[in-house]
Amino acid sequence: MDSGDIAALEREGDIAADYIEGLLDIAELDGDIDLDVEAGRAVVAVVGDDLGELVGPAGEVLDALQELTRLAVLRETGERSRLMLDVGGYRARRREYLTELGTEAARKVKDNDGAVRLEPMSAFERKIVHDAVAAAGLVSESEGAEPERYVVVLPAPAGDSGPEADAPDESAGQ
Repeated sequence: MDSGDIAALEREGDIAADYIEGLLDIAELDGDIDLDVEAGRAVVAVVGDDLGELVGPAGEVLDALQELTRLAVLRETGERSRLMLDVGGYRARRREYLTELGTEAARKVKDNDGAVRLEPMSAFERKIVHDAVAAAGLVSESEGAEPERYVVVLPAPAGDSGPEADAPDESAGQ
């Protein structure tokens, strides 16, 4: 990634931070905003106490805030954003949980030689699980229709030495 790409992502982060600061003011919530660039996307984290209202049940409010923030960036830049918003460390904790879930599902498949079906989750969450399963040397697929789409971890085909996750659509949308 060149310096121009990084500067554009930093600008996205700045626009998003301004938007989030405005929302925090309206909601009369206190929070500090940290900006970073990771894996080719701007990352905006709101850190503070009592931010659970901004996360909501199962991260639903956070997902909505992320989409609104992306729209604010689009309005300012004219470019679609892949910005990631985290509030109170929710996404970081969720990523850790999903990585462990994928690793544990892969272990179960290896031990029992049978497929394991996981709970429905978002495309971004499925991608994390696919990556963990691939790191364990197995394959996984997404099945079902949104919003009930889920990951199935499959036994490695005979003679296969570590396939990658089958997740062509998982990086889209989130």
